[in-house]
Amino acid sequence: MEIDGIISAIVIGIVIGVLGRLVVPGRQRVGILLTILVGIVAALIGSAIAAGVGVADTGGVDWIEWLIQIALAALGIVALDRGRARR
Repeated sequence: MEIDGIISAIVIGIVIGVLGRLVVPGRQRVGILLTILVGIVAALIGSAIAAGVGVADTGGVDWIEWLIQIALAALGIVALDRGRARR
């Protein structure tokens, strides 16, 4: 992976993480760095899932891929928040 790929993964991860956090109702006890990490992981896994299903490369905006990534980020935020609530 080249430097521009890493930078774009971070930027997309920030956007996906923030959108995933906005989807989850209520207050989350997850910091911004963990939100970014969850977003990056969700973006990578979501892209792989979208490619496997065949919806990664469409003629326009890849809405289905974005929805998959945001849903995965929301699940990650909820999992981290619940894990922190148990402590």
